[in-house]
Amino acid sequence: MKLITTKDVVQRYKVSYQTLNYYTNLGFFNIVERRGNKRMYDALEIRQKLDNIRDLKNQGYPLRLIIKKFNDEV
Repeated sequence: MKLITTKDVVQRYKVSYQTLNYYTNLGFFNIVERRGNKRMYDALEIRQKLDNIRDLKNQGYPLRLIIKKFNDEV
């Protein structure tokens, strides 16, 4: 498992810190590890879920339905 920091996610995937924090608080992403003040995420999980979220948002789904869809898949 490759870990990436919040800063890496923001730079790589062009999402704001606020969006990443919001998605994390909603339960889309799990913080795998903390190193001091840095939150570490699973790089593969971030890429796959952000792609899915973007696709569903582009199809017109609101976040509350996207959350439900993700929770139903678990």
